[in-house]
Amino acid sequence: MAARHFLDLGDAGPDAIAAMINDAIDRKSARTDWPKGKPDADRPLEGRVLALVFEKNSTRTRVSFDIAMRQLGGTVLILEAGSSQLGRGESIADTARVLSRMVDAIMLRTDDHAKIEEMARHASVPVINGLTDRSHPCQIVADLLTIIEHGKALPGLDVAWLGDGNNVLHSILEAAGLMKFNVRVATPAGFEPEAEFVKTARAGGSNVLLTQDAAEAAKAADVIATDTWISMGQADADEKRAAMEPYQVNAPLMSNAKHDAIFLHCLPAHVGEEVSESVFESERSVVFDEAENRIHAQKSILLWSFGLIA
Repeated sequence: MAARHFLDLGDAGPDAIAAMINDAIDRKSARTDWPKGKPDADRPLEGRVLALVFEKNSTRTRVSFDIAMRQLGGTVLILEAGSSQLGRGESIADTARVLSRMVDAIMLRTDDHAKIEEMARHASVPVINGLTDRSHPCQIVADLLTIIEHGKALPGLDVAWLGDGNNVLHSILEAAGLMKFNVRVATPAGFEPEAEFVKTARAGGSNVLLTQDAAEAAKAADVIATDTWISMGQADADEKRAAMEPYQVNAPLMSNAKHDAIFLHCLPAHVGEEVSESVFESERSVVFDEAENRIHAQKSILLWSFGLIA
C-alpha cells in the first residue's frame, strides 16, 4: 500500500479533513486537565517514530508535533539541516530513502515546495508538510478546528485575509474550496496570492474576492486573519512593510466585521505591524487557542497519514 502523504489539504479531501477535525475535538476533550505529556488512553501510535526535519526555524511546529506524538504514544527524532548530512549536500531523495528505513513517518519544514514533493516521491513512509513557501496545511487544519470550537460552521463562512498573499493564505484558499466557505483577500498590488489557488477555490464553490481595499474585505466577516508581513529570509523588507501598512488589523478595521468575529494569526506576531496591540490582546483574538490546536490537529493528521482515520 502506498504511503499516505499530507503535502496539501487536497491530499486528504473534505471528508477526511472533517473526520480529522471531529477526531481532534474528541481527543482534546478527553484530555481535559491531563498533564501535557500523558499519552492518550488508546496510545494509537505506540512504537512509531516520527522524524522532524527542519530546514527552517520553528517553535510551534517543532513543539506541537513532538507533543502530538507523545500524546499518541509515539516518539520523535529531530534533525536540523545544519547538523545533518542535508546541510552538507546529501540529496532529498537519498535522505528520504534512508529515513524510510529508520522511522515510520517524516515531517519536513522547508522553503521550496519542490523539496517536499521530492521527499514524498522517494519515501516509503508518510511525509507531512510542516511548512513550505507554497503552503502550510497543518496550520489550516488547526485554524479550522479553532473556528469550529468558537461556534462557527464552515459552509458559508466569510473569512477576510489582510496583508501578504503568502503560503498560509494559499492553504486557506485550498480549504475554502474543499469546505465550502468564502474568502475576501485584501493585499497591496503585486502581493496577491498565486492564481492557481484562487482558481481552485472558486472551482470548489468558494466565493473569492480579491481587492486592495482592507475595509471591503473585512465587511461583515466572521473571521479576520493575517500573518507577519515579512517572512523568513525575504529581502526588501522596508519597501514591503510600507506597502502593507494600510492592511494592519486594528480596531477600526475589526469594526467592519461582524460583532462576534474572531481574529486569527498563525504566529509569531509582530504586534504594532500586521496587528495592533488592542486587537491582538482583545477578547476577539483566539491566537493562543489556535496555537494550542496545532497539537490536536496534527494528532489527527498523523492518524490519517497512518490510515487510522478514513
